[in-house]
Amino acid sequence: MYYAIEDLIQLALKEDIGPGDITTDNLVAPGTRGKGTIIAKQDLVIAGLKVAGKVFKTLEPQIDFEALYADGDRIPAGSTVVRIDGTLGALLRGERTALNFLQRLSGVATQAHAFVGEVAGTSVKLVDTRKTTPGWRVLEKYAVRMGGAHNHRMGLYDGVLIKDNHIAVSGGIANAVKKVRQQISHLVKVEVEAATFEEVKEALAAGADVIMLDNMDLDQIRKAVRMIDKKALIEVSGNVTRERLKELAQTGVDLISIGALTHSAVAVDLSMRIKPN
Repeated sequence: MYYAIEDLIQLALKEDIGPGDITTDNLVAPGTRGKGTIIAKQDLVIAGLKVAGKVFKTLEPQIDFEALYADGDRIPAGSTVVRIDGTLGALLRGERTALNFLQRLSGVATQAHAFVGEVAGTSVKLVDTRKTTPGWRVLEKYAVRMGGAHNHRMGLYDGVLIKDNHIAVSGGIANAVKKVRQQISHLVKVEVEAATFEEVKEALAAGADVIMLDNMDLDQIRKAVRMIDKKALIEVSGNVTRERLKELAQTGVDLISIGALTHSAVAVDLSMRIKPN
């Protein structure tokens, strides 16, 4: 997936610079050197340092990009995160694009870390979803891991998840599971979405490896956990907020999937200061 990240960086730089940076081109003589620092303006979990570095190195391969922390580190407000030494042109042209990547990905990692803290001491795993920014999925899911949560499937190609619409077009859960089992490798697990107790029973009877309880309330989840009785892994999905995590984790489920880990993460506050040598 590394090629996709490089393509995304190229696209972002082209979007920002276009045919040329008319401000920098008319203010800074080519080859003039300078230094830059990226500073955390709030407490955060950092993610995306290599991507930010690649932005600058795309503009100037010889630039010196020194990260003072590693992705996944918790960083207090006021800390210098990165030092950069290169031409002023590269520093000025790369500033916004690099910060956009770094602020967004660190926002995802920071939110994931906060959510994981709510279920500390339990065996529940928090997992993300496919509700990601188009083109950014591999990066946002990486940031989720840097925050201490886990990834669900990357896309439609690496995991079987039979949802309500699949069930509808296949003539029921039993038929859907049978059809997909006939085609996939024996190494691939099958997950089935269930919104009712009857669907839970059908998924169990069909031999689902994972059962996703969709939009059930706490009492329904507890009853479903008793019904499944460890015969399949149990995932909870739908209407999951940070405030509900503790009580959901106490129901006995194995996994809690949360779209908000990516789709509702707020970018963190980082800034860059540049000066000539």
